[in-house]
Amino acid sequence: MKWKWPEAVQKWKGALGSYQSVLLVIAVGVVLLLLPAGGRGSPKKEPAPAQTEGADFDLEGFEQKLGEVLSQVEGAGKTSVVLALDGSSRQVLARNQESQRDGGGSNTVATVGRGSGNQDVVPLQTVAPQFRGALVVCPGGGDAQIRLKLIEAVSALTGLGADRISVCQGGG
Repeated sequence: MKWKWPEAVQKWKGALGSYQSVLLVIAVGVVLLLLPAGGRGSPKKEPAPAQTEGADFDLEGFEQKLGEVLSQVEGAGKTSVVLALDGSSRQVLARNQESQRDGGGSNTVATVGRGSGNQDVVPLQTVAPQFRGALVVCPGGGDAQIRLKLIEAVSALTGLGADRISVCQGGG
């Protein structure tokens, strides 16, 4: 026995038959709008980034990573590294410069509006801090060849001269 649809459904089915593809596109659009923003690969809305985002240098993380790498030098053993910095990282900001005919002018920091009255500065570049010195402590620090290898490695990674790098023998 064949099942029969009620007459009202049959009438609607006949009337909507010619618009079937349009209704399908609308239904898919509604479903996509209801999905969370992160599910479609678009960025999630987060609070405005802080002015110093990316400007902070992770000194402890760099010291730890450098210590792990130096520990792989043959004969060095477990290595600890302490780095000293001159100052901290800073940002170079974009500036608006206006000059006047009489030789005067103004120099202001450029800003970008973020809506709702919020303004952010426009960073051009982040200048990393400069290293002042380094201390490397390891069990193999008493051997001249190992000490030379460690000084060369630290110098290559930090830009410090050999006179600013100290390698000491320590317990393992």
